[in-house]
Amino acid sequence: MPPKAAQTAQKPDPQEVPIIFQRYRNDLQNLAQKIGEIESEMEEHALVLTTLKPLTKSDSERICYRLIGGTLVKRQVNDVVPSLETNYSGIKEVLDSLVKTYKTKENEFEEWRKEMGVQVSLPA
Repeated sequence: MPPKAAQTAQKPDPQEVPIIFQRYRNDLQNLAQKIGEIESEMEEHALVLTTLKPLTKSDSERICYRLIGGTLVKRQVNDVVPSLETNYSGIKEVLDSLVKTYKTKENEFEEWRKEMGVQVSLPA
């Protein structure tokens, strides 16, 4: 995709417009896919946290297993919950950042489409 200064100074050749259009769409699809993956991971963390949190009060010495880098590690609930909470908040921050990036890219794409006069027709 051409830099913004070059975009405003001169319009791309008619042959470049479909390439730029496709590049924007691919970028948006890739971001949406990554957002979906991270949302899924966040839901998994939330599920585990809702299962383990009650145990921190009733049975904090209970053994649980955690997969770390492909290795199953034996830990106690009171050791695992704080790290899961940290991971969950980190995942949430990454997700928020990706969503913000997606919206910015989407707005940039819409502005470019309007500037170039590109219209999208849905297949019948």
